[in-house]
Formats: sequence, structure tokens, C-alpha cells
Amino acid sequence: MKQRKLADLEVSAIGLGCMGMSAFYGTTDEDEGVATIQRALELGVNFLDTAQLYGPLTNEMLVGRAIKGHRDEYAIATKFSRRMDDATPGDMTTTGPLDGSPDHVRRSIDGSLERLGTDHVDLYYQHRVDPNVPIEETVGAMAELVQQGKVRHIGLSEAAPDTIRRAHAVHPITAVQTEFSLWTRFAETDVIPTCRELGIGFVPYSPLGRGFLSGRFNSPEELDEGDFRRHGPRFTGENLEANRALAAKVGEIAADKGITPAQLAIAWVLAQGDDLVPIPGTKRRSYLEENAAAVDVELTADDLERINAEMPEAAGDRYDETGMASVHL
Repeated sequence: MKQRKLADLEVSAIGLGCMGMSAFYGTTDEDEGVATIQRALELGVNFLDTAQLYGPLTNEMLVGRAIKGHRDEYAIATKFSRRMDDATPGDMTTTGPLDGSPDHVRRSIDGSLERLGTDHVDLYYQHRVDPNVPIEETVGAMAELVQQGKVRHIGLSEAAPDTIRRAHAVHPITAVQTEFSLWTRFAETDVIPTCRELGIGFVPYSPLGRGFLSGRFNSPEELDEGDFRRHGPRFTGENLEANRALAAKVGEIAADKGITPAQLAIAWVLAQGDDLVPIPGTKRRSYLEENAAAVDVELTADDLERINAEMPEAAGDRYDETGMASVHL
């Protein structure tokens, strides 16, 4: 597997998003999730992405189980944002509000380290910016964790350019994680340019459009009852009809290249710059293997020009109203 650098953190060119192994995407199989994480290492995919919120708490436990005995061969990223003092593992209704206070930062890391079974995480993100706490205070506390050796690098998720600048002035930010794909390209305007100006790596999540661009489902009715995509703005009503045309175009171009739609979508993200490390999520080894093969796909200038010319804009917001209120702050 090829390697890339997020600032000075070297990781596999493609990472593995572990969220769906525990939450949000319907039924789960913990044993298959563990096997997928272990298979990732065999393929050279060593960059794992998890968070306290996933489960909640249970995804970090799963990752900890999977990496046991091989901790130092992985680069582990996790995130904090919501209060978890009263959280019951696996019950999202028990999570608390956003809290970017220094005290919460300090408390959160210890729980993550225990669940992951390690004495440090390689990359520690603020999952969502707390609008009620100055980013300088939050990042100042995260910097303390670096000094203590509990965290090697720090990052932000879904942060706006001004927030990124203010955070980076307190302590070097290694990576910014934001949704970015063939149908979610707002980060091209200001977030990615800001990261490049400051020497910060960029980690696109949902590079497969939550699986829709890969052709893994065509209608929300195909998804499990507990899958949050069943009610997503892009997967319902008129938006769904418009976005089917977009997914069909991905499939058409991929077929012309002799690759899968998922591989085309990931290869396109990789082609946007060596400072991007996409983290396609999956809970199955078969999809992991398909995704990892995208690192060897070469898109020509003509391919990229065709994609830009023929790919329609996505219809609908990427989250519901509540979700959209928490991003890009």
C-alpha cells in the first residue's frame, strides 16, 4: 500500500472508517468488523478512524479488540465532542451535548485510551466544534495531551477556515477531516486551500457518498430499518431521483475504465492531491479489499476532465437541519 503524509504523520494512502461496524448503518457483526480491521493491516491499510460517538463507545472497544497485539502497526485516530458521562454503550439517546471545554477534553481522552487498549492515540480530533467554547481553549487542552504523550497529533473535524487558522495558531493541526467526494465538493472552495496554506493534511470522509456512489444501494427501502440513510435528505423524494442520475454516471465512467464505481470514486479523491487521505468506511472484508485496490487506479487528465464535465451536482443537503447546524463552524 502506498503511503501519504498528513503534515508529519505518515499513514496508508487509504484509511478505514470503522463507524459502520458499530452504529448508524443498520445491522452490525462485531466479529466481521474485527476481521475487517485485521484484514486491513494485511493489505497495508493501517490508518483507522473511530470516535467516542460511534456506538456510542462501542466502536472504540471493537477497534481495541481488533488491534490487540498489533497496536504499533496501526495509526489510530479517534474523536471527542459530546459528553459521555452518562452514556450507555450502544444507546445514542444517552449521549450529552457538545462540550469543547478543557476539562471535557482531559476527561475524554482517558476513556478513549481505556477502550482502545492503548497508552496513546496517533491522531485526536475534535469531532464537532463547540460554538460556546473558544477554539483556542479547546486546542490548548488538546495540546496538553500531546505534551503528556497521550496524543501524538491533533485534528479538527468539520471546521471552517477561520476556526482552522485560530486553532493552528495555538498548536499545529495535523489534519482536518471533512466530508468530501464526487458529490460533496464544498471543501474545494476554502477548506482545502486553507489546509494547504498552513501545511495541514486533509482527511475526506464518506468518499463513497455513504455508499450511494458505489452502487451498493439504489433506494432507502433497501437499507435496514436502523440505517440513518433511510431518512437522509439526499436519499428521499425528488433528491433521490436526481441523485440516481449522478450515481449512474459514476457507474458509466467506471465501466468504461474497467473498474468498480467505488474504485472510481476513491481514485478521484486520491487524484485531488497527495495531501488527501480518504477513509472509506465499511464493515465487510470484501468491500475493504475492493476499496483498497483503488490506490492503484490511475485517472488520466482526460478522465478527470470528463468527470468534471459530466458529473451533475448532488441534490439535497448532506445532513438534516440539525446535522447541518453542527458542521463547518
